[in-house]
Amino acid sequence: MRVESRHGFSTWVIRALTAFGVACLTYYALSMVDTWRYQRDAKIRVEEMVTMDRPPELERTPSDVDRTPPARARRLRTGELIGRVDIPRLKLSAAVAEGDDKKTLSRAVGHLPDTPLPWQRRGNVALAAHRDGLFRPLERIRLNDELRITTPHGDYHYRVRTTQIVDPDDVWVLAPTPTPTITLITCYPFSFVGRAPRRFIVQAEMVGHLAGSPLTGSVVQ
Repeated sequence: MRVESRHGFSTWVIRALTAFGVACLTYYALSMVDTWRYQRDAKIRVEEMVTMDRPPELERTPSDVDRTPPARARRLRTGELIGRVDIPRLKLSAAVAEGDDKKTLSRAVGHLPDTPLPWQRRGNVALAAHRDGLFRPLERIRLNDELRITTPHGDYHYRVRTTQIVDPDDVWVLAPTPTPTITLITCYPFSFVGRAPRRFIVQAEMVGHLAGSPLTGSVVQ
């Protein structure tokens, strides 16, 4: 009886663990599908925003563009679409939305609300995403890699200047900077299972902005 009891318990444990594993894989798969659908639709929306909402001064020649488009007076809503981030060498292209809440980061690259916006062209813009999702390619980032931000206000070009690994409470990486900078944040190590203990930081400086459409404009240094 004891042998049968132990065998029955072992069978129950195996079935329970199998069911749990299947549930986890199903949840992960559904999350990936949700992210893919959001990114697909958001990228289309970004192109529409650029075409419809870009201020007239950004359709002039580069010599005519000598001022920053005015920043929005209102505060952006959590989850509101901002634009797109691209790192061409890594083939990274992802929609950027306002906020660092769980829902936003499950679908998009999130803009940290208390940092400047790219079109303000000042200070330290901060973006975050999951290491096992949209920011996974950052493990292959190199110094001097090109980074682009596309928004209705213009396109902004950056060059990667530093990468570093810090603790979660090292908030100094978000401190204001004298030159327009963008900081990318994700968890580290990239292959860590569970809650990662550290953060991987990429900082890039603005080297120019693009006047006109994303395909035909010229870089203004």
